[in-house]
Amino acid sequence: MSRDSLNVLIRRVDPDVPLPTYEHPGDAGADLRTTESRELAPGERAVLPTGVSIALPEGYAAFVHPRSGLAARCGIALVNAPGTVDAGYRGEIKVIVVNLDPRESVRFERFDRIAQLVVQQVERVRFQEVAELPDSARAAGGFGSTGGHAAVGGASGTSGQTAEGGATGGNRYASVVSDREGQ
Repeated sequence: MSRDSLNVLIRRVDPDVPLPTYEHPGDAGADLRTTESRELAPGERAVLPTGVSIALPEGYAAFVHPRSGLAARCGIALVNAPGTVDAGYRGEIKVIVVNLDPRESVRFERFDRIAQLVVQQVERVRFQEVAELPDSARAAGGFGSTGGHAAVGGASGTSGQTAEGGATGGNRYASVVSDREGQ
């Protein structure tokens, strides 16, 4: 089933930047490019400009997602993935990247593809406070409680065991502090 495309107004902040494009038919994300050359040392993060700003219709938001190729090949991640571009925002879209590779620097050149922009219709809700929530099959099962990874054992994944390298916050993963200390 084919739907009509949504018209989104876009302005080039940098007059030479290519507009976001979908690389393949059926892609959900349009590629965003950086307008700045930048080298990131291991562990370093930066805010990279994309050279574009958009005006989304009310009831829509755009989400800035990482590119899997950059993650797999270079260890590049987005610090706040996905980043949210609200319908009322008119400023330049910027991408907060971090180099997670422990040994190699990563270099971005002007107009390199750095992220994907996914536009979605979003609901605006009214929050209704209640004394009790209705029951469900999952009930109060916590974050990560459905397992699916060898490192997540048992039904809850919140056993509080210590991960290799340091204390945990109750989820069997090493703490951020131990990561910063290189343990």
